[in-house]
Amino acid sequence: MDWQYRTGLVLIGVVVLIWVTSAEVTQSIFMAYKQPFALTYLGASLMVVYLPISVAKDYLCNAIRKRCRKNNKVTETAVDSSCYLDSPFKVNGTRDRLEAEMQHYLSRKDSNVNMVGEVEEGMTLIPKHHGDSQVIKLQTELTQFEVAKISCLLTPIWFVTEYFSNAALARTSVASTTILSSTSALFTLFFGALFGQDSLNIAKVVAVCVSMAGVAMTTLGKTWAADDAVQSNSLNGEHSIAGDIFGLLSAVCYGLFTVMLKKLTGAEGEKADVQKIFGYIGLFTLLALWWPVWPLAAIGIEPKFSIPTSAKVDEVLIANGFIGSVLADYFWALSVVWTTPLVATLGMSLTIPLAMIADMVIHMRHYSAIYVLGSAQVFAGFVIANLSDQCSKQLGF
Repeated sequence: MDWQYRTGLVLIGVVVLIWVTSAEVTQSIFMAYKQPFALTYLGASLMVVYLPISVAKDYLCNAIRKRCRKNNKVTETAVDSSCYLDSPFKVNGTRDRLEAEMQHYLSRKDSNVNMVGEVEEGMTLIPKHHGDSQVIKLQTELTQFEVAKISCLLTPIWFVTEYFSNAALARTSVASTTILSSTSALFTLFFGALFGQDSLNIAKVVAVCVSMAGVAMTTLGKTWAADDAVQSNSLNGEHSIAGDIFGLLSAVCYGLFTVMLKKLTGAEGEKADVQKIFGYIGLFTLLALWWPVWPLAAIGIEPKFSIPTSAKVDEVLIANGFIGSVLADYFWALSVVWTTPLVATLGMSLTIPLAMIADMVIHMRHYSAIYVLGSAQVFAGFVIANLSDQCSKQLGF
């Protein structure tokens, strides 16, 4: 387990904590400003701050590389001068000796060093085991225009994912939303198999069945709280069912986005900078996705658009956007790239117990036995899916 994988697991834990906290804050915001679309648009647009950060980072890295390259050239020139300019005989003798050693080195069939010959002019022979990652990165790294195209493709998927999640929070409890959103691991498996990022086996199919049964049980289970009278507009039966539907749609889109992000950025993120991708997503959202609020309001899905009248609400909206969307979503994307889409989505299932505890403490919410059992089944399904490879080997499938 390398440092990137371990860091990815740590980031998953940080994201879980931030997301549950942000969900509670979002639901409190909806008490005074019930505008899921506006909240989504603000959070996604704020990610544009990553563009100048990534540009500054690229400029700094390029400057450092040029400085190091210049220092290396100076060192090589000094070494060449001290070694070869003493006398013409030494030059010829050294060259002959080096050529003989190189010929002998290349003729060794049992050599542990594989040499890679570069056909292009100006490229030298280099050991295959030395600098492989740099060579691969240069060959696979996408151009700025290609990164922008990828971001343009991912922008509507990400925006719809975030909107469905906020729409669910506006209509049901944080616990129900997180449980339904956590089923994205199942859709991640499906899209991973569809796009060639993952494979299906018996253990994973069992995990799907167990988790789906748990989702059905949580949907049928009852919850009640002391502040239900205050939240009657967002937690009654009709709106709760709509919230469950939005939560499930968010999980589908989340699974699709996760697999596509991993596929388009490469196994270890070598194709494109995730920070730059999210910066472009913020830019495209800011410029192109402001208009759907009016058709959504016209068909009754979204309330009529309005601007917050309270300065306190404005401050909470901006703070929640930066922490709950800009920071947490970037950490989550890094965890996807540094681990795997399945591990990242399975890690999000940790929001289930945390959200239930948060609802119990903050809203004094109670859960029926079928709801608690369904939550346990959802979590069990994720554990089975996470251990599917080991289970398949042990069972001989």
